[in-house]
Amino acid sequence: MAIARTSAEPLRPSSYTRLPDHFYARLDPTPVVRPHLIRFNQALATELGLDLSALDAESLAAIFAGNRLPQGAEPIAMAYAGHQFGYFVPQLGDGRAILLGEVSHPITGARLDIQLKGSGRTPFSRNGDGRAALGPVLREYLISEAMHALGVPTTRALAAVLTGEWVQREQPLPGAVLTRVAASHVRVGTFEYFAARGQHAAIGQLADYVIDRHYPEVRSSGQPYLTLLQAVAQRQALLIARWMQLGFIHGVMNTDNMALSGETIDFGPCAFMDTYDPATVFSSIDSHGRYAYANQPRIAQWNLARLAETLLSLIDPQPARAVELATEVVGSFAARYAHCWLEGMCRKLGLSSAEDGDLELVQALLDVMHAGQADFALTFRRLADAAQSERADEAVRALFTNPSAFDTWAATWRVRLQREAGAPQRPAQLMRAVNPAFIPRNHRVEHAISAAVERGDFSVFEQLLAVLAHPYEDQPRFAHYADPPLPAERVLQTFCGT
Repeated sequence: MAIARTSAEPLRPSSYTRLPDHFYARLDPTPVVRPHLIRFNQALATELGLDLSALDAESLAAIFAGNRLPQGAEPIAMAYAGHQFGYFVPQLGDGRAILLGEVSHPITGARLDIQLKGSGRTPFSRNGDGRAALGPVLREYLISEAMHALGVPTTRALAAVLTGEWVQREQPLPGAVLTRVAASHVRVGTFEYFAARGQHAAIGQLADYVIDRHYPEVRSSGQPYLTLLQAVAQRQALLIARWMQLGFIHGVMNTDNMALSGETIDFGPCAFMDTYDPATVFSSIDSHGRYAYANQPRIAQWNLARLAETLLSLIDPQPARAVELATEVVGSFAARYAHCWLEGMCRKLGLSSAEDGDLELVQALLDVMHAGQADFALTFRRLADAAQSERADEAVRALFTNPSAFDTWAATWRVRLQREAGAPQRPAQLMRAVNPAFIPRNHRVEHAISAAVERGDFSVFEQLLAVLAHPYEDQPRFAHYADPPLPAERVLQTFCGT
């Protein structure tokens, strides 16, 4: 089936195509038999200045399935490598994704990638079919949009389309294509790809591209590549701290899933915790807990070290000096992260000023929550009510198997709150702004996926998406969406879409 061109709102060719040909492969998406639009994110399209109002659902489905290419699109699949569960794979690449081109944000001017996921085989597919099943497409749509609403740097979902074809996994499943919007798709694994081949000139070109696109301020530094490493470390510290403050578990923090832009990328077997447990793992393939909730900061630092290794020749011509400088940056990550994490956790407890003992107060609550099997999101949300009135304590105590331990902690917390300006209204307001009432609870996500895959019913998906768009509002009509799962509803494993 030939690919048609459409005169719909044009894209620009990706600026990545200005790099040498061995950075990517040029190819068109593979057309599908019967594309059908599941959802088009009109709000995001408007934000991006994309006027597609003249197109009907059939035309939108054809574009977002890859059957038609927008004017100006020059599709490519990007090359990259990666450490997967600690083991280096020298060639990965976009095995089921094709980057169509770029748009410029009409307000910020930032360049944004428009990419199709599940759009067919590429030279990097290895033994894969290049396709995506409906379930993973809906999961990424739901969770990436929820992350955005929660205020976490993330890729976005612009559209989801059924292909009218089946994909073979453990059983035949309906196929789908996701259209993803990202600040860029350069990963730590992209640098590793060229380092593994000894292509030092390519590493310099890639580093310059990342600086120009994401970190132009470091260009004026006397050591721009070292400063780039520092800037990436800071963004990752902020990102991982936000994950941890929300109970988010990425599930597959391989180096090919760590974006240099500082966005959350690739929502495979990800999930949000219900009961607080630092050892929580959802991914069915993470049998040793490498990417468990509590390990995420350490893994981010490990990934940063892999990036630093690829930049050594750019950081300093003297190898020993380059190693010394890079090691200092990587070593500083723990302190960067700890600062970001504690600052955010204090806000979750209504503390806008910093005092000695705040770290111990935060950790004591987490210890009590772990021992008492308390729900992570609900504990912090209900604490906002308790900050305003002790009469709300009972709703928090009900979350703990040992409420007396919570009582002891709460007494200390109240003493600390009294030293906050504007108490008790201001701390409670602060807490409600950072402690969501609604997260994409895994059982809710699975219900939405099951309804769509098994019955073709997308209403559950649409309702959940609508609730998650306003996570910090109480939404009394949908209060039950905030509830943790009943024992029979618990979903303990999630699966990679490939």
